[in-house]
Amino acid sequence: MFMKSITTNEEFQQAITGDEPVIVKFQAGWCPDCTRMDMFIDPIVAEYNNYQWFDLNRDELPEIADKYEVMGIPSLLIFKNGEKTAHLHSANAKSPENVTDFLSNQPE
Repeated sequence: MFMKSITTNEEFQQAITGDEPVIVKFQAGWCPDCTRMDMFIDPIVAEYNNYQWFDLNRDELPEIADKYEVMGIPSLLIFKNGEKTAHLHSANAKSPENVTDFLSNQPE
């Protein structure tokens, strides 16, 4: 797996504050759609390796999920310089095509 797990608020802040874009996948262990995404995400992570990828369990860090309006999971959020620049909501993250369409539409 190419994703680094974020388990503390400090790790999250450190991950998102760089000037390189990062993707944080919000998920939870009980979520069937999250498990489905895990089955197809690795090749996408490999293809979009211009991002650093992180994995965050929203149940462990609910205050971060609330702050960035993560209502459903899995959600992919892109951060750069500490700001959220894009958000793929769970309803639109059900297939590999959904995810690659979202990523291919991001500015370089």
